[in-house]
Amino acid sequence: MSGLEETSNDSLEIKEDTELDAEAEEEDYAEDPFRYVFYRNRKEWAGLKPVPQDDGPNPVVKIAYSEKFADVYDCFRALLKNDERSDRAFALTADAIELNAANYTVWHYRRVLLRSLEKDLREEMRYITAIIEEQPKNYQVWHHRRMVVEWLNDPSEELEFIADILSQDAKNYHAWQHRQWVIQEYKLWDDELEFVEKLLEEDVRNNSVWNQRHFVISHTSGFSDAAILDREVQYCLTQIRKAPHNESAWNYLKGILQDGGLSSHPGLLEQVLELKETHCSPYLLAFLLDSYEDALENSNQKDTLNKALEVCDLLAQEKDAIRREYWLFLGRSLERKFGPSAAAADPPADAEAASTTASELS
Repeated sequence: MSGLEETSNDSLEIKEDTELDAEAEEEDYAEDPFRYVFYRNRKEWAGLKPVPQDDGPNPVVKIAYSEKFADVYDCFRALLKNDERSDRAFALTADAIELNAANYTVWHYRRVLLRSLEKDLREEMRYITAIIEEQPKNYQVWHHRRMVVEWLNDPSEELEFIADILSQDAKNYHAWQHRQWVIQEYKLWDDELEFVEKLLEEDVRNNSVWNQRHFVISHTSGFSDAAILDREVQYCLTQIRKAPHNESAWNYLKGILQDGGLSSHPGLLEQVLELKETHCSPYLLAFLLDSYEDALENSNQKDTLNKALEVCDLLAQEKDAIRREYWLFLGRSLERKFGPSAAAADPPADAEAASTTASELS
């Protein structure tokens, strides 16, 4: 027998084995309709040529995909290559998403099909809701939800849904990002500050909620009104008394005062000094140091510099000794910038001008 005949017979045997496997699989499926049948063996997919994963000739670390994963994604790539827009393609995206819900290309293709096939967007909202509840920290699922909300132009379910997700993890970045988009896009600012305060009562250390508070006020009333600014300052001080070692409240306080200067708010320095006696923390002292530096920038006074250096020493020696060298470095930097040697090194402007004039005349 020639080599050609042997090859033909081998190919025929392989083909027959494949057909037998497919038939056996179909028989198994008839007995158990919940058994997974590979797409490559389904009669209705017979005309589609799967496109295998191309890892190149010499993959360094080849991923060990399961047989089901390879089957689904080989068919997905074939559909994408053909730009097929059909119900079967839409159904396959659900299987692909079940296997890897972080695959951006699958989600994009699903959105193309949603529009092309004019699918029920309400049904899609129910679908994406279920996915997010299972995978709430996935960029792609939240982006898909945003797109569907935009197409429906209906945010009515969003705030309640996001609140439910946040009740499971109040620091979920994706949920907060989506909430900010919904609120800003559809002007849903009412009651958001109350929602934020409720969450801060539950966990005053939640930096995500402090960020949301800043976001809401920045986009509504702003902080330029003295009454609003003072309200926020006092709110911060109240929360700081509850948890003196909470960095989030101090960061928020710095954030709302940075435009006007930390030392400029009336009575704040005195209040912080009072807190220092009963609720001292490294964050309080760091805020105090920044306030003194801000005051030195506006009016260089020896007494203020001495107070700042005392704070640096307290932090270095007692309150934050693990960063001792850092605080000592800051102290030296303040001395160089605002101490007597700095004043001697920088002559007054009129003296410098007179020196320049004399030099030009000579």
